[in-house]
Amino acid sequence: MTEQTTRPAPRPDGSDHPDVVVSIGTDHHAFDRLVRWIDDYALARRDLRILVQHGHSAAPEVASGTPFLPGEDLGGLMGAARVVVTHGGPGTIVQARRAGRLPVVVPRDPELGEHVDDHQLLFVSRLQEAGRVRSCSSPQQLYALLDRALAAPEDFRVGPEDDEGAVRSALRAGALIDLVADRAGQDAPAAEPRRDGGEVTEWPEVTVVVPTRDRPELLRRTLRAVSEQDYPGTITTIVVYDNDQPDPSLARGEGGRPVRVVTNTLTPGLAGARNTGVLAAHTDLVAFCDDDDTWMPGKLRAQVRVMLEEPGTDMVCCGITVVYDKVEAVRTLDRTSVSFGDLLGSRLTELHPSTFLIRRRAMIDGCGTVSEEIPGSYAEDYELLLRLARRGPIRNIPETGVRVLWHRRSHFSGRWQTISTALRWLLERYPEFRLVPRGHARVAGQIAFAEASAGHRRAALRWIGTTVRTRPTEARAYLALLVVLGVPPGWVTRALHLRGKGL
Repeated sequence: MTEQTTRPAPRPDGSDHPDVVVSIGTDHHAFDRLVRWIDDYALARRDLRILVQHGHSAAPEVASGTPFLPGEDLGGLMGAARVVVTHGGPGTIVQARRAGRLPVVVPRDPELGEHVDDHQLLFVSRLQEAGRVRSCSSPQQLYALLDRALAAPEDFRVGPEDDEGAVRSALRAGALIDLVADRAGQDAPAAEPRRDGGEVTEWPEVTVVVPTRDRPELLRRTLRAVSEQDYPGTITTIVVYDNDQPDPSLARGEGGRPVRVVTNTLTPGLAGARNTGVLAAHTDLVAFCDDDDTWMPGKLRAQVRVMLEEPGTDMVCCGITVVYDKVEAVRTLDRTSVSFGDLLGSRLTELHPSTFLIRRRAMIDGCGTVSEEIPGSYAEDYELLLRLARRGPIRNIPETGVRVLWHRRSHFSGRWQTISTALRWLLERYPEFRLVPRGHARVAGQIAFAEASAGHRRAALRWIGTTVRTRPTEARAYLALLVVLGVPPGWVTRALHLRGKGL
């Protein structure tokens, strides 16, 4: 560190505490930009004592620096300082306010490699609007705020009575940020070979829940694929008829592939049908399969092996092969773990409900069964994924295990108003989407497309605007605009399906 040529002037209160305390936190991403700004200010104001807790960033050359400080020590220094500067981390901001200081905040910018995403920018912007921080995005703004705080420190003080609600809000926001910070492609493990955990002496019984309605031929094909699994253990299939007359001839009790036939006793629709099957199951492992999809022979064995090797895992998925008009497209994820943040950013079509293998107790005694509140049961599988991912990472086998049939007889084909209502419900239920612009724009764009397809031009344009403002590059906004301008929605969805993609 460069030796100072001018000795700092004594503080008015006679103490040796720093005049300015800067906390950059402990994130492993460097925040050298803020260190440089502070060094430049320290060079011009050698009369000040400035301490920078710089974490993994480069140490300051002019100001004093220390990589880390115990929380109690840092809080004490903040409380004694004339002004406090922090990065945009919720915990650091809360600590400064609890020390009685209105912090000057410089949020980390992901475009500069200072963080994985823009949640600090969003978080600090909202706190600035509420008057809970003083934020800045340039060195000139920072220096002006520092000069102002040093000249009128009373303007940068907060009392406990002013801060109680702010602390609660910041902590809640911090909890949300902790959930979404691990974004897709950042910290998710890459694909790795499946481990050979040795010989399994006892394979647990698995229950497969197959909801069905008006697809007798496709259903029989689905059941045949389940019965042909190379899984050594017993597989019990529960066929749940929803708004349809059950076919008792499908039931059988002999051998290692028994089939039970029941009717939906809960809310009519896909969610109620799935839950009827889950509640009727008596096994710890429950799988889902739609009545128009087929499992590949090794699908279940591979997933159960993961469950046996990892007792803490609640859910295992795998890749799919999408079949549409005799065109096939393979969809697999090149990772073995999926987080809550990953799912906010992308629906991840590869995690299709027909690939789900779930520990029943994770639903019954944990996050709950499939939501029957979602309008029309649309995206009920995605919402369940979000809840399970909140409990812990979802495991994925990066290989295809299911053939998924996309066709015009889909129960949601053309039900645009149901789709729009369900997706709006999803955004209201999960405010975390607003912390992930990519994910929020994706859902908003889907709503825009659904409203346009339903002929609601004004609503479609409003949601197109929301989508573009959130993320200008979101393609769904422009697809929705095509429909508003007269392009049939079926043309768009067919073109996507032929490429193995959904909206």
